[in-house]
Amino acid sequence: MPTYEYECRKCHHHFEEAQSISAKPLQTCPRCQGKVDRVISGGSGFLFKGSGFYITDHRSKDYKEKAKADKQEVKPDAKSESKSEAKPESKPEAVKATSDKGKTKGDTE
Repeated sequence: MPTYEYECRKCHHHFEEAQSISAKPLQTCPRCQGKVDRVISGGSGFLFKGSGFYITDHRSKDYKEKAKADKQEVKPDAKSESKSEAKPESKPEAVKATSDKGKTKGDTE
């Protein structure tokens, strides 16, 4: 059964009422017996449960443990590779050719 929100025109009392979809909207305020209007509500959030849904997915304990182990295996390797593979900077060939006071390989003194 959906929950509808109402607001009193007279005392501005804001309240909710669970009603069936086919029920007629309420007409009077329970506090002051003034006229009420049905308010458009933001609704409620929902949560997908089961496999195949993104961050809201509820995973098993076994899955979480395996994922944690995988992350721990990846971290040490990534750090060691980045340090050992550091290459010294080298000049491109075109720069090397003209680096001797603007002369190229073919120029003579």
